[in-house]
Amino acid sequence: MLQLKDIVKKYGVGDNVVTALGGVSITFRESEFVAVLGHSGCGKTTLLNIIGGLDHYTSGDLVINGTSTKEYKDRDWDAYRNHSIGFIFQSYNLIPHQTVLSNVELALTISGVSKSERRKRAKEALEKVGLGDQLHKKPNQMSGGQMQRVAIARALINDPDILLADEPTGALDSETSIQVMELLKEIAKDKLVIMVTHNPELAEQYATRIVRIKDGKLTDDSNPYNGEKEKKKKTKTAKSEKASKAKKDGSEKKKKVSMSFGTAVSLSLNNLLTKKGRTILTAFAGSIGIIGIALILSLATGINEYIDDIQEETLSSYPLEIMRENTDTTGMLNALMNNKQEYDKRVFKDDTVYANTQVYDMFNSFNASAKQINNMKDFKTFVDSDSVIKEKASAVGYRYDVKMPVFTEAPSGEIIKVDFMDMYSKAMGMSDSDMMAASMNNPMADMEMQAFGLNIMEEMLAGENGEPVSDIVKEQYEVVNGRWPENYDEVVVVLTRNNELPDIMAYPMGLKDKEGFNEKLKAVMSNQEINDYGKTEWSLDEITEKKFKMILPCEYYQKNLTGKGFNDISATETGLDYLFDSDDIGTDIKIVGFIRPTEDVKAPMLKGYIGYTSQLTQYVIDKTNNSDIVKSQLDDKENDVITGTKFMTDDYVEPTPEKKAATVKEFIKNSDIATKADIYRLVASQPDPAQADAQVAAAMKDFDRKQFIEQITQMYSSELGVDASQITAFVSQMSDDDIKQYAEQAIREQIAQQYAQMAQEQLGSLPDAELAKLLDSAEISSENYGVIFDKYTPEEISQSTYDDNLKLLGVADESDPSIIRIFAKSFEDKDEIADAITRYNNGVDEADVIHYTDIVALLMSSITGIISGISYLLIAFVGISLVVSSIMIGIITYISVLERTREIGILRAIGASKHNVRTVFNAETLLVGLAAGLIGIGVSVLLTIPINAIIHSLTSLDTLRAHVPVTGAIVLIIISMVLTLIAGLIPSGVAARKDPVEALRTE
Repeated sequence: MLQLKDIVKKYGVGDNVVTALGGVSITFRESEFVAVLGHSGCGKTTLLNIIGGLDHYTSGDLVINGTSTKEYKDRDWDAYRNHSIGFIFQSYNLIPHQTVLSNVELALTISGVSKSERRKRAKEALEKVGLGDQLHKKPNQMSGGQMQRVAIARALINDPDILLADEPTGALDSETSIQVMELLKEIAKDKLVIMVTHNPELAEQYATRIVRIKDGKLTDDSNPYNGEKEKKKKTKTAKSEKASKAKKDGSEKKKKVSMSFGTAVSLSLNNLLTKKGRTILTAFAGSIGIIGIALILSLATGINEYIDDIQEETLSSYPLEIMRENTDTTGMLNALMNNKQEYDKRVFKDDTVYANTQVYDMFNSFNASAKQINNMKDFKTFVDSDSVIKEKASAVGYRYDVKMPVFTEAPSGEIIKVDFMDMYSKAMGMSDSDMMAASMNNPMADMEMQAFGLNIMEEMLAGENGEPVSDIVKEQYEVVNGRWPENYDEVVVVLTRNNELPDIMAYPMGLKDKEGFNEKLKAVMSNQEINDYGKTEWSLDEITEKKFKMILPCEYYQKNLTGKGFNDISATETGLDYLFDSDDIGTDIKIVGFIRPTEDVKAPMLKGYIGYTSQLTQYVIDKTNNSDIVKSQLDDKENDVITGTKFMTDDYVEPTPEKKAATVKEFIKNSDIATKADIYRLVASQPDPAQADAQVAAAMKDFDRKQFIEQITQMYSSELGVDASQITAFVSQMSDDDIKQYAEQAIREQIAQQYAQMAQEQLGSLPDAELAKLLDSAEISSENYGVIFDKYTPEEISQSTYDDNLKLLGVADESDPSIIRIFAKSFEDKDEIADAITRYNNGVDEADVIHYTDIVALLMSSITGIISGISYLLIAFVGISLVVSSIMIGIITYISVLERTREIGILRAIGASKHNVRTVFNAETLLVGLAAGLIGIGVSVLLTIPINAIIHSLTSLDTLRAHVPVTGAIVLIIISMVLTLIAGLIPSGVAARKDPVEALRTE
């Protein structure tokens, strides 16, 4: 039951107050047809709006089923309109962009009814009003009567308690008016129908109760409600009780009404589709900022991916490399800088010419650079166990000081070593011992050769889980012919991109005779033109069928027949031929494939031309360590097993004169006659020390500077073969002490020569047997025993050391690598690995701190950051246009609010809350933002096609591909939607705050 108690409604403020209703009190029955009559402006529509909850009274009370509405909040009024009220308007108030079916089921969506249920009920409601076959028409495709019946169906869809009709026939012809009134009369049998009309005839004919209003006051009621009489009437049937129960149940649900987001989207989408042109232009305008950002992002992505590829290739070619012996490059650079600062401080005079010694200073800095020895054994343990390195390193490789000389046969039949530096050094006249000494004194030699591409043999990075070759290598190289190595004795030939090998490498690989290299080297050094290149093409089979044999240093040496030391049989051509042809010595190396860098690789990681696996390294370590000569050397740290002599040690003591004499006596005792004769001649040619001292003293007694200068000048001029006048000036500048020293030395040499000559003349006629007898009977001084010892029985000391021998034999410890290479995919990963090494250094003693030079950090570590920084700056500028576009979309949304003001009133009339209205327009801005984002991304994707073509045509960056990243595209679309949503918050707020009564009056 509906009851109005002294309802007053006033409009305006201050002195401009208009009273629309002035204390109206009336009670309505649960089911009756009430017609409200009165002239225009008397308050009829205001009364209807207050009953419908669209407008609120100034004072009084509206009682609904015994409940006062004084404490009602907005959500209570929304629920009341949705569940209890159905509106029928004179102008139909259908939403033009929605179909008939959608208009009718709209109220149900606010009630939270499922899609299938509301579709079913909407169809039934339309069938009741005779429009079951007009479901999918738009309102503008229907007649006035049909539209009003749609409005009635919409009003009835939620089975409301009260139906409010405001001039329902005002815009209809007579025949249609009668149809509508008959329909309302039928509805009034079960519901309260309150109709406002100017037509008293219709009221008299169809209404069961007529109420008249004049100037805001109730003037007449044809059938007023009488509470006592109504109670006595026995008209409350089971049906009405059931209805009351339903009302009660409905009131329990009032609080739970809300328009679904899907409905809001549907309303907004249909509205946008009615204005396709404007919507597309608005979305395109909004997409301009997205296009700008997306293009910048696509370029940045392409460049960064290109850089990432270069990084990965660079990091595979220049991994973090920790060597056992590291040069302190920081100290070297500091020394150079200090030298430069000192040079800059020097004062140079204009009248003096100076020698620039900066080159010497540079070499001094190089030589003075500290050699830092790294504890590789402990660090390897750390690398193998550290979680950060395991996660961030794409691979870890170990290299050892192993020797694996490989030999092959040149076309001439000569056996040569597959080693460019060996061939080059021999061409330059260096001996094997010179090369060996140079290699041992320069631990960086192998690295330098690799850097300059002079190494032929190179170990390929091993893969995970025992794979012979890492995927990193396989990603950079393609197999031209054959396959990757699978066994320890298998290798591949590494070609350049055009299946080429450097011509100078063809010689040590046995494809050409080394004489050709020698001739070309001489021609280059003589500044002559090289015209004859020799053979320059080989079939793959020619190379595959060549015999390559690895002969380890431990296999060079055979036991000396004397039992003391070993002989190097590779030192002669005959011995080398024997080693190469022997089936029992060495290991045959098989070429099983040819590889070359893939087209998109800019910095291939392999610098050698024959790639072998770590399996071969392991094989060499095991075979070397298990050889007899190595075992012998490991067991004897004091003696050189190769030469059979002692190692020079720090505690070595030279034999005493007595020991020397005893050794000489034993030697003489066992010598033959000829040797004894030679020893006697040596002893006889030695002047008596006392006599020599006396002669020197006598000659120096009367020191005459001028005379000595003349004698020294003559001595030097004869020795040097120059004129005496050229020596005089130099000798004249010498001090007296220097002249005495030179004179004494000259006199002693002269005495020795004279004494030796005299002895030779005296002993020349005696046979060896006689001289041998003289030796046996001669008394030999301690000094002469020393002379004989030095010449005939010197103590044999090895020129090598224990460590040198192990290095020469290629002995290696698996737990103690000479080089550790840590590969990373990106600079970020490399930095984290470097941090892990720093963490290791912080936890060990100073002596065990790892020193290394990060070559990659000197190359391009900041490029990605620079590109990203520029990209962000450009995006910031372009973002301004995105903000401007969003503001424009906000303005367009506000225009849409103005255009859809009546729709706002309709939504509020059927129970939509302010929040629902706000959601509708927020959904519209989201849709426009979505469209702008999709258009922006779509256009950007299309524009990347010509952009890539331009980049490829103007630059050499063939692998650079600008493209919009998927994640970036999604983020940009979301940003577009968020910005347009933000821009639409003000217009949607304006829409939500609109007075529904005023909104319904808007044309």
